[in-house]
Amino acid sequence: MNVSHASVHPVEDLPTTDGGVGGGGNNNNNEVPRVRMKDIQGMPGTAGGLALRICQFVSAVLGLCIMATTSDFPSVTAFCYLVAATGLQSLWSLSQAIIDIYALLVRRSLQNSRVVSSFAIGDGITSTLTFAAACASAGITVLIDNDLNSCAHNHCIQFKTATAMAFVSWFTSLPSFLLNFWSLASR
Repeated sequence: MNVSHASVHPVEDLPTTDGGVGGGGNNNNNEVPRVRMKDIQGMPGTAGGLALRICQFVSAVLGLCIMATTSDFPSVTAFCYLVAATGLQSLWSLSQAIIDIYALLVRRSLQNSRVVSSFAIGDGITSTLTFAAACASAGITVLIDNDLNSCAHNHCIQFKTATAMAFVSWFTSLPSFLLNFWSLASR
């Protein structure tokens, strides 16, 4: 009869780390050290996070500059709101990009819960404001272009471009917010 038998291989017993030999101390090594997950690209302090911040900054500044160069944007509240929101988005993204550059240069992890929560709150606020401003500006742009047919008298191309840049800025700030929020939830 040909039956396979289980084989037993000896394994060395790892020494304990408490340093005590049989003394009255607690020799239970049931505490397993926490294994830190590798930093996901897009999180603060990573190259992906820096790339997202730079994309946010560039698109927000482009939208801000394009809208600010038109002479008639102050007459529409939604366009003023877009300028304010993209200005705030550009300042926030620039400051976060500088922090990411510093963290990458000194090889420091930014996975502290306070730092990540402040990033998540800031990203949530700025992305919500930018999205709301982009939606309001898109509504006004559609009103001017399609409903009133007065694009010849306005700067419709600039309005549309600035609104599109605001949407791009929001779209690139959304992954930052979601990754930071997810990181907080998994702690």
